[in-house]
Amino acid sequence: MPAAVAVVVGAMAVGALVPPAASATAKPDTVQQDLNALVRTDGLPAALASVQDREGRTRTYTAGVGDLATGAQVPRDGQVRIGSNTKTFTAVVVLQLVGEGKIRLDARVDTFLPGLVRGKGIDGRRITVRQLLQHTSGLPDYVPYLGDDVRYYEPRDLLDIALQHEARFAPGKKWEYSNTNYVLAGLIVQKVTDGTLAEEIDRRVIKRIGLRHTYFPAPGDATIREPHPKGYYQEEAGAPLRDGTELDPSWGWAAGQMISTTSDLNRFHTALLAGRLLPAAQLAQMRTTVPAGHPFGSGARYGLGLVSTPLPCEPGVYWGHGGSTTGYETRGGATDDGRAANVAVTMQPSDKATVKRLEGVVDTALCR
Repeated sequence: MPAAVAVVVGAMAVGALVPPAASATAKPDTVQQDLNALVRTDGLPAALASVQDREGRTRTYTAGVGDLATGAQVPRDGQVRIGSNTKTFTAVVVLQLVGEGKIRLDARVDTFLPGLVRGKGIDGRRITVRQLLQHTSGLPDYVPYLGDDVRYYEPRDLLDIALQHEARFAPGKKWEYSNTNYVLAGLIVQKVTDGTLAEEIDRRVIKRIGLRHTYFPAPGDATIREPHPKGYYQEEAGAPLRDGTELDPSWGWAAGQMISTTSDLNRFHTALLAGRLLPAAQLAQMRTTVPAGHPFGSGARYGLGLVSTPLPCEPGVYWGHGGSTTGYETRGGATDDGRAANVAVTMQPSDKATVKRLEGVVDTALCR
């Protein structure tokens, strides 16, 4: 985006609960300032945030424009594609089934999907459910091999792509992020429940805690249902921004297909940490972490679909996941004392400095 345009759209940002008459004299809101900077300085088309305090009061923010072609405003608390935040939803369903005695975390993948997972150095008889959820299975990630083929994928198509490649390491020996792990976790859910993953997430999570703006898109649905900012992408650095809002999200499936809002993500994370979705034993397993690497920042630790991220204030960490998908990037989570913050921008940042500043908005929101 040209710098001049970025300055103009940044000036359109407003905080949800700042009375118009007082806005000129009120103390600048640091979250709003940070979102404005993401638009002005980093050239992101739009930014949205939702911040919840310990008492459950929520404040929403926007910056930038929701449609570069028309200059339309960013819908307040608009829907976005949440990418890998989907993994936490999938993990919750798996852990609910663990609590019901239908899955064991240390059971082998072959227990549920016999003979399905075989390849170069890959054997489903050696990989456990826990290792799938924790990214310690050694399975190669299918995403780098998708190329530019934008189409509908069945989950088995994604798995087949991964299995054409060699194992990254022996199960349990290292940590490495792989979307393939969660495709398998989703397939296990469907095998155990005889339902679809989308149905199980809707029944067991979305409806249970009243997430009104969160859903798992149906096969072939390339749209976003409710008011939303458009998402953009660049084919290469410096290239014009292209509208990537409508696409078939099936390439993400259990690892990244869902749509939500920043306020619904706050409700999800706070409900999860409060024990409203999992029994205490399974929540404790979910929060048992190992050191994580890329794509997470320094000091991050990965549990079972849940990430512990350092926080520069008490209680010292927050729990969430984050997501990156065509047109949208999200970061955020919740603390054990009930604070929550989620931030979304409408383009995947192309450099680490911008990602760090995006993550810094979460720190600002949770520590103020």
